[in-house]
Amino acid sequence: MTGSGLRSGQLADAAGVNLQTLRYYERRGLLASPQRSPGGHRLYPSDTVTLLRVIKTAQRLGFTLNEVADLLDAGRHQHSGRPDAGLQARAKDKLVEVERKLADLAVIRDTLHAAISAGCDDLVACARNSCCPLPFAELAETNKRAETC
Repeated sequence: MTGSGLRSGQLADAAGVNLQTLRYYERRGLLASPQRSPGGHRLYPSDTVTLLRVIKTAQRLGFTLNEVADLLDAGRHQHSGRPDAGLQARAKDKLVEVERKLADLAVIRDTLHAAISAGCDDLVACARNSCCPLPFAELAETNKRAETC
């Protein structure tokens, strides 16, 4: 680290990201354009490490980069008076989305367990069998309804 900031490589190492990620986040507006050294090197403030860690953590929690950008913007304007703009509201919405995905995954898991237990080994043969646990009949009905609409 220099007295006036972190160079790109130093920042990337400290935050656990690669250089392309830094450039991409700059283009997306998640990171402010850094100052330049007299030699033309990018120089980032040391608190950019924290910002990068925040962005990566939010992504691991399931937020898209667009959602992260909105959250960062809402944090910068905390007194906007919009109750739906902050982390609490967004986290609640994300939790509902995650719970829905978990429910879908539980159905998939249970169906796969049933297919294994039933000894399904051939998709076509299984589809012809009325005891098959895979949802072929349900999908056919859904497709028929979609075709008539």
